Amino acid sequence: MTAQLAFDLPVPETFRRDDFFVSPTNAPALAAIEGWRGWPSGKMLLVGPAGSGKTHLAHLWLHATGATLVKGSRLAHADIPDLTEGGCVCVEDAESVAGNPAAEEAFFHLHNIVTQGAALLVTASTPPRDWGLRLPDLASRLQAAPLTRLDAPDDALLSAVLVKLFADRQITVPPNLIPFLVTRMERSLATARLLVATLDAVSLAHGRPVTRQLAATILGTDD
Repeated sequence: MTAQLAFDLPVPETFRRDDFFVSPTNAPALAAIEGWRGWPSGKMLLVGPAGSGKTHLAHLWLHATGATLVKGSRLAHADIPDLTEGGCVCVEDAESVAGNPAAEEAFFHLHNIVTQGAALLVTASTPPRDWGLRLPDLASRLQAAPLTRLDAPDDALLSAVLVKLFADRQITVPPNLIPFLVTRMERSLATARLLVATLDAVSLAHGRPVTRQLAATILGTDD
């Protein structure tokens, strides 16, 4: 079972391009986002589990396009003309509209407006066929959209990200620390950033080096 962080420090998450570590597992999704001008029918689905990097990629796209971001859970009460006034739109956690007639209807109208002359990015944890959509016209349009996937980071990606995060903070760590963290932490890039930031903060506060023992204390697990 994955241990939880024993310290809850406020660590702001940034979504800069330089902070997105590219690996063979996420390079196709990054290429799809950066190639947004060539999306068929002006839309793209970005699908992957929590912590896989969807939000980071969505924010890179927002920065590139000036798009408006809206959560699927807020579509039922959204002003669609206002949302679409700027052109491109990103609907995040879009599966949350399923089963809500007002939200599905709003999403349908938003889709039709945006894809006429701009671009629509949709993020979700699973493909639209698994959401349980009740509006056939919305379901058919989303299921026809191109889809790019992000998988949970594997050991190699997590290890590389941790090494880079420690290096960015000029922290020298023992060789056994990285594999120790990888086998015990939540498989999430956001967790990797929080874990490194927490180790750095606790190390500085207590005048201790970043070691496997310190990591075990923070993770609340046995060394």
